[in-house]
Amino acid sequence: MRATVMYGAGDVRIENVPDARIIEPTDAIVTVTRACICGSDLWPYQQMEPTDTGRVMGHEAIGVVEALGSEVQKIRRGDVVIMPFAFSDGTCVFCHDGLQTSCVHGGFFGTTEVAGAQAEAVRIPLADGTLFPVQVDKDDALMPSLLTLSDVMGTGHHAAVSAKVGPGKIVAVVGDGAVGLCGVIAARRLGAGQIIILGRHADRIALAREFGATDVVTERGDEAIERVRALTGGVGAHSVLECVGLDAAMMTAINIARPGGAVGRVGVPQNEMMPASQPAFYNNLSVSGGPAPARAYIEELLPDVLDGSIQPGRVFDRVIGLDDVPDGYRAMNQRESIKIMVKP
Repeated sequence: MRATVMYGAGDVRIENVPDARIIEPTDAIVTVTRACICGSDLWPYQQMEPTDTGRVMGHEAIGVVEALGSEVQKIRRGDVVIMPFAFSDGTCVFCHDGLQTSCVHGGFFGTTEVAGAQAEAVRIPLADGTLFPVQVDKDDALMPSLLTLSDVMGTGHHAAVSAKVGPGKIVAVVGDGAVGLCGVIAARRLGAGQIIILGRHADRIALAREFGATDVVTERGDEAIERVRALTGGVGAHSVLECVGLDAAMMTAINIARPGGAVGRVGVPQNEMMPASQPAFYNNLSVSGGPAPARAYIEELLPDVLDGSIQPGRVFDRVIGLDDVPDGYRAMNQRESIKIMVKP
């Protein structure tokens, strides 16, 4: 089968790799009908050390179940399924707590251990706990929005939940990528009274406004902090969604939160140390977040996708075939595209 293999920074190839196959009796094989390139895929695209073996990329997908291991009970061949970016058994203590990204038997797609889904097919470990069947046709018009439930919409929602967004609250979203835009959707869905988006790309800002952003801050650093404070009566936001992962973004997030506020961080941190820990401490800020348990959020968010109340699939601004994935990485890395959908 054909798949996307990354061999190092900037080195993405489409190659023939061994077919996805059942290894464990709890596995399923899914033929991928939709996948995408994630903003977090750009970190290895920028920084990965060269390797002779490479890794099959991609951790977001929708597809059709083609084969099942002998112990799979809840999933059926022919099901259209959402594949969250983490696999999980659905039975451990953390899965029961709705934190599937900490499953004691789980892990993540698109690693050196488990091949990703920017491919014609993908093996799903722990299929019963991982996959979420949806009662739609594999070419349903809602596919783009359903695909976001595998990661970015769940991640934006996780940022909002972690930041304690609620009715009437002032929310600031740091980052205008797909996750930040989904964070705007999530904040509006949870009843925020004011939503400030921090970003500087015109196409993304326009979409953020359509999703519910009430104010835009294009400045960075100290100027951005001053601007947010001016928009919030000098006191800062109740809830801040940090959707980038860089130190500068986290510094901004902490400094625009009001005392007693909360920061929900979902941008993959590029530093082991958290910046601005002293301001967070002295302002009594709650700082929470991490890899979103997307599997836990699908059931909550799915009805709003199905009835059109939210349309997170609008973050996809380009659709490509598998052969064009290397150029898709380039386009996202150069900010020519917000998020790219792949149809193998």
